[in-house]
Amino acid sequence: MTSRIVALCFDARDPVRLARFWSGVLGWETVDGPSYDVALVPDDDTGFLLRFVPSDAPKVGPNQYHFDLRSETLDQQQETVDRVLELGGRHLDIGQGDVDHVVLADPEGNELCVIEPDNGFLADCPFIGALSGDGSPECGYFWAAALDWPLVWDQDEETAIRSPHGGPKITWGGPPYRPKLGKEHVYFDLIADGDLEAEVRRLLDLGASRVDGEMLADPDGHEFRLRAE
Repeated sequence: MTSRIVALCFDARDPVRLARFWSGVLGWETVDGPSYDVALVPDDDTGFLLRFVPSDAPKVGPNQYHFDLRSETLDQQQETVDRVLELGGRHLDIGQGDVDHVVLADPEGNELCVIEPDNGFLADCPFIGALSGDGSPECGYFWAAALDWPLVWDQDEETAIRSPHGGPKITWGGPPYRPKLGKEHVYFDLIADGDLEAEVRRLLDLGASRVDGEMLADPDGHEFRLRAE
């Protein structure tokens, strides 16, 4: 028994606007979701939905996860940066200093990076090269077991996993860790393959904790949603 990611959820003040922004950046199709949200459909069968959920909760501090977007050439890197800015994004200074990647934010302040060409770690990944996370090695081990995805990096307290079918990597950068500030604004929506309560017990045994209703938390205390098919 495992869980599978069906969506990465973004809490949003204006879900429709944010979905249109990311649709323009990624070239993914916008679709109607449940009555409370809108979603983007990935352009191949190796990814997961992006779902934009109405929320009035203020964003406090950086998200746990952000996208690393790949570039084949310097021109493509600049084209992606220009597209983000034209669609309503902005440059973001998080103290990164003089680096080859470009740090940006979407219209609601969600962070993203446009990675330089010749980045070996993302070499065989799609345009969304990675979902880059703040977290401990224990978090990486937990998600590898929860999703039954192999570890593709485990070194110097940094971990990464990837679906055996390909797609983006999910990474956890190790220490130092940022403090958790309020509700997560970017979080996973998972489906239990099989009996829901049995899967909840399995995830608790792996190091998860209960939060409220369908919400659980990983070993670092970051929330995710688990529901039945």
